[in-house]
Amino acid sequence: MTRARSGKTVLRDRKRLRKLTKGYRASRHNLQRQSRVTLIRAGVYAYRDRKVRKREFRRLWIIRVNAACRMRGMRYSQLIAGLINAQVSLNRKSLSEIAIHDPEAFTKIVELAKKNLPKGLK
Repeated sequence: MTRARSGKTVLRDRKRLRKLTKGYRASRHNLQRQSRVTLIRAGVYAYRDRKVRKREFRRLWIIRVNAACRMRGMRYSQLIAGLINAQVSLNRKSLSEIAIHDPEAFTKIVELAKKNLPKGLK
């Protein structure tokens, strides 16, 4: 008995694959084997870059907080050490937002951190 290769399920899979690779260049969107490989590789990049995006945002927040600290005569590491000693649990994202949108409040946070600096960092 011959094998049917153009049945409903095969056509449905190909249609789904074409829909997923819509917008890819050249034969990457219309040749079956190449589009499947391209789609797998795109998934790998997407998985990897979801984690990279988190890293990059954390770096951005730290850079912003460091710049705001240095304008007030303090380093980033000193600020974080002072906040830990003061038992203030603000994350880097919220510190960055406060530094940008509410400079007066950030100045108060820096002063609090200065008061609670460990002896080695003063």
